[in-house]
Amino acid sequence: MKKNIICISCPLGCRLSVSMEAGKVTSVEGHSCKRGAEYGKTECENPVRTITTTVKVKDGSLRVLPVKTEKPIPKDKIFDFIKSVKTIEVSPTVNTGDILAEDVCGTGVNLVACRALT
Repeated sequence: MKKNIICISCPLGCRLSVSMEAGKVTSVEGHSCKRGAEYGKTECENPVRTITTTVKVKDGSLRVLPVKTEKPIPKDKIFDFIKSVKTIEVSPTVNTGDILAEDVCGTGVNLVACRALT
C-alpha cells in the first residue's frame, strides 16, 4: 500500500510517497532531508502531535492561561486529552514551564504552562 503525504518537518514541504506492508513502512521517497524520511515513517506508523490550548484561570488577571504538552501525544488520544484539559482550572502564581497536570489520559505526557501568571 502507498500513502502520499506532505512533510511538515521543514519549510520545503516535500511530497512524500510512503510504501507500507503489514502496517510497517518499507520505504519513504521524495524527501530532501533525513527529517523527511523520519517524518514519513512516524506519520504512517505512529502519528503524534504536540497540543497547544488554554486552561481556565480562577481569580487571576487573565481568564485563560496558554498551555501545551511537554512532548507529542498519539494522534488518537487528542480528543480525550482535550476533554480532560477542559476540566483543569489554575490559580495565580504559575511560572512558565510549571507542570499543571501529569500523565494526562495515561499518555505519560505532562501539561505545562506557556507563560507566567501572577
